[in-house]
Amino acid sequence: MKRVLIVTGDFAEDYEVMVPLQALQMLGFVTDLVCPGKQAGAFIKTAVHDFEDDQTYTEKPGHRIRLTGSFVHVEPDAYAGLYLPGGRAPEYLRLNAEVCALARHFVTAARPVAAICHGAQILTAADVVRGRTLTAYPALRPDVEMAGGTFVDVPPDESVLDGALATSPAWPGHPALLRAFVRLLGPPDGERVLS
Repeated sequence: MKRVLIVTGDFAEDYEVMVPLQALQMLGFVTDLVCPGKQAGAFIKTAVHDFEDDQTYTEKPGHRIRLTGSFVHVEPDAYAGLYLPGGRAPEYLRLNAEVCALARHFVTAARPVAAICHGAQILTAADVVRGRTLTAYPALRPDVEMAGGTFVDVPPDESVLDGALATSPAWPGHPALLRAFVRLLGPPDGERVLS
């Protein structure tokens, strides 16, 4: 069975953690949800970000989500792909050298990586967007461009694919982003055919 790694932390966007976690599990992928500094079985607190006609998104308390793996035990080569949720967590996760090294490992090995919303902050800090085309939450355009990437402004329900890197601006893009990511991963058990 193929394994997928989701790296996140406290105050990640609720939907951007729970939707990919459950969707990938439903498809048959073994999915490890990890957070630096926390062990399997611990919880992260999430935030719900919504678009309510204000100048930016609103933020409300989300769910407590149980981690399924321990960051300290992550062996990158055991995973077929990496998923980076957005929300507030990438603001501080990008300061963690191990998180950046992990992202760099997947991107430089051309293994499937999905980043949604502010998840691209980890990619820019890992210095892996230079020469790449991607999208993210619109406020990250300067970050992507200063890191040498080409930012594509797409509607929130779309995704952008550049090689093995799939990105989307926000949680409305889950269907497009997860479809692209799963196609990059291939069948979870080598037998099923995903259309």
